[in-house]
Amino acid sequence: MTRIRLRLTVRVRLTLIYTGLFAIGGIILVAITYGLLAANLPGPDPKAAAAVKPVPGDLLDFCARAADDPNADPTLLYKCKAAYAEGVFEGVTTQRQATLDRLLWYSLGTVSAVTLLAAVAGWLVAGRVLRPVHRITEAARNASEDDLGARVALAGPRDELRELADTFDEMLDRLQSAFEGQRRFIANAGHELRTPLTVMRTSVDVVLAKPEPTRAELLGMGRDIRAAVCHAQALTDALLTLASTDRAEIGTERVDLATVTEDAIDSAAPAGRGLHLHTALAPAPTSGDAILLERLAINLVDNAARYNLPGGGDVWVTTATAGDRAELTVDNTGPVIAAEAVDGLFEPFRRLHDRTGDGGFGLGLAIVATIAAAHGGHAEARPRPGGGLSVRVDLPLTS
Repeated sequence: MTRIRLRLTVRVRLTLIYTGLFAIGGIILVAITYGLLAANLPGPDPKAAAAVKPVPGDLLDFCARAADDPNADPTLLYKCKAAYAEGVFEGVTTQRQATLDRLLWYSLGTVSAVTLLAAVAGWLVAGRVLRPVHRITEAARNASEDDLGARVALAGPRDELRELADTFDEMLDRLQSAFEGQRRFIANAGHELRTPLTVMRTSVDVVLAKPEPTRAELLGMGRDIRAAVCHAQALTDALLTLASTDRAEIGTERVDLATVTEDAIDSAAPAGRGLHLHTALAPAPTSGDAILLERLAINLVDNAARYNLPGGGDVWVTTATAGDRAELTVDNTGPVIAAEAVDGLFEPFRRLHDRTGDGGFGLGLAIVATIAAAHGGHAEARPRPGGGLSVRVDLPLTS
């Protein structure tokens, strides 16, 4: 036997709820009205009702004739009065019951008619209430990885549906930003990875195009290929660091920013690049992965040395504590940077100078921001008034 399952839409369910509640409320109102009217509507006197006895039909005829007869029998007149009282009693009882019956039927008929109108009104109101939901559904259906520009943009009062629509639009904004950033990242990474391959291919093609390449030319080709391989390896390592840090589970070992920063300075060696190094490394204990935090410090120091003055400049490295935060700050001299360009420095492959002029990949500060966020911290940068950049990373302080 095939089971037929009815599919009730939200609009139908809301209409049924509206109609049911209205019908229940109407029935309760009719019952209360009926009870109050039955309790307060005047009725026959119970004592008089007990005293009334059935009156023969011939007595009623006599009473009709004796009403104007002054010589009528007093006993019969008394019986006539009793018959009149019985008629009044029966009339009152009948009228009271008829009034209550009419009230009941009229009320039930009115409630039924108004309930039908309430069902129609509930259907229309439910459609209007659910209109924003339909718009959200349409925007969600139209949204895809290639087109995330659809928005609900719901107007009207700030109720729950408006809040839902605004939240949905904000989610689409975040998704669109994430997908656009991912596309830019893939495009830039592809370009960076193709560059060393192009160098190697060009170097090999130039040498192999010659009938008899000399030993010096072969050695030059080898050096070019080695440099391109080193470039590709460094870029691959940076990309792997960025990807793994974004998804890694960070350890909880105690790490002193002053210690890892000192090791980072030894690795980056800014003084060996003709720069003046100024350090103020106060204890700044935090918790996390020591290797990643050292990479964070190395990238900051290397970035400060790379984007400095060509004839030699200054680099200031400071670790300290402020409230419940451990801070690492790296300042450097250099060219003047526009304030609106600072926030974009933490995006992958974003450089201040020409794309290949500084020898970097544009991933240093992106890795710094990712490592800081993975440790529950924050990285921010601001341009220095005289030129150069100041980058500060704050992490949770560990006692």
